[in-house]
Amino acid sequence: MKAFLSEDFLLQTETAKRLYFDYAQAMPVIDYHNHLPPDEIAQNKTFENLTAIWLKGDHYKWRAMRANGVAEEYITGTADDYTKFRHWAATAPYTMRNPLYHWSHMELRNPFGIQALLDSTTAEKIYHDCNAQLPRFSTQALLLHFKVTTLCTTDDPVDTLAHHQAIARQPFGTRVLPTFRPDRAMTVDNPTVFNQFVAQLEAVTNREIQRFDDLLEALKSRHSYFHEQGCRLSDHGLNTFYFASYTHQDLTAIFDKVRSGRAATSDENTQFKTALLLALGEWNHERGWVQQFHVGAIRNNNSRLLQQLGADAGVDSIGDWNMAVAMSAFFDALDKKDKLAKTIVYNLNPAYNEVFATMAGNFQDGTVPGKIQFGSGWWFLDQKDGMEKQLNTLSNMGLLSRFVGMLTDSRSFLSYSRHEYFRRILCNLIGNDVEAGELPQDMPWLGKIVQDICYYNAKSYFGF
Repeated sequence: MKAFLSEDFLLQTETAKRLYFDYAQAMPVIDYHNHLPPDEIAQNKTFENLTAIWLKGDHYKWRAMRANGVAEEYITGTADDYTKFRHWAATAPYTMRNPLYHWSHMELRNPFGIQALLDSTTAEKIYHDCNAQLPRFSTQALLLHFKVTTLCTTDDPVDTLAHHQAIARQPFGTRVLPTFRPDRAMTVDNPTVFNQFVAQLEAVTNREIQRFDDLLEALKSRHSYFHEQGCRLSDHGLNTFYFASYTHQDLTAIFDKVRSGRAATSDENTQFKTALLLALGEWNHERGWVQQFHVGAIRNNNSRLLQQLGADAGVDSIGDWNMAVAMSAFFDALDKKDKLAKTIVYNLNPAYNEVFATMAGNFQDGTVPGKIQFGSGWWFLDQKDGMEKQLNTLSNMGLLSRFVGMLTDSRSFLSYSRHEYFRRILCNLIGNDVEAGELPQDMPWLGKIVQDICYYNAKSYFGF
């Protein structure tokens, strides 16, 4: 019987161990999608305690604590930081077989060197031992510790990117680039959010936005500005893919309606999103960007907690919209004009894995290896079972060898253990196939594929 979280964690065969330790372990990280706050990187922030770096903003842990019967007062409420940590520590043993159990103990071991299991009896010592180390683990120091060469934050088009500029003026060894995330520009089903965004866009572009065409021009100016600041990716968080026919007159009428404070209908919402996403897709192609689509979440289900805490409170779940027809029509509309950019599609509902993986294969065009990517296991699927399913589906339906690999998609500077987690799972899958006689024992070639997936594919694909 293996010890928990041993050196061979998740590596079931000798071939898997060789692939991980000889090829994967030392590879640097390109974290091409995350939600790290650029101001904290620019300031090289240090954290006052373990709660501040580990629990604040972590809706994964919040969900687990609620499920364990912890009152909101001790999760996001006014309880002091140590009390919140004690409630998390008491919850941790109950997360067994949830990925949080693995992630949490991996994060305690790296970077803190804590070997003890987290529970109510070890909470006080772990809290104080980690707190004593935090002064040397600033945000920049952590990124260097985890060998992050490049990371891409997630940024609203109205962001000035001042923090990215400050980082560029004082480089520290990790390149920090913005990502263009124009989700609020498409919220015509919510006039309050949409009109607040338009007002901010007017201010940052110093122009009036009175027509739909004005909105497009303002957004394109911000797209250009982001490009000048080093941005090479866009990102879209969508319930589902959208596609509907429309006229310019339709878009003008929808824009005017929402600006007057009335919400778009379901059909109007689909028309508007289709038009805006197609325009953005063409700009991405013109600029040579990679576009990302995170699809399938039902967000903010609990209206009481949404009102109390705001968005990203840990009350989101997997959706079940139909995907294939609209996704096909959307990509085909861009491809017909030869304006389909490099694209990554992330699926949240595992029932649609094969749909996404096979759809990606429809629009490969021979210009770039793996031009259309079936993205890594996302959100509820970035755990062992979800990663294995994504890797196996991609292997069956496409080319695993051209995969651009893992990302953190996290707000925590300690989440880079997910890259180690992914790499161990990847090496274990390939190693098992070798020892079952399903793949040749060509270690140099297999090692190259592993290193490509861990790092080199992303380096080539994004071209930062």
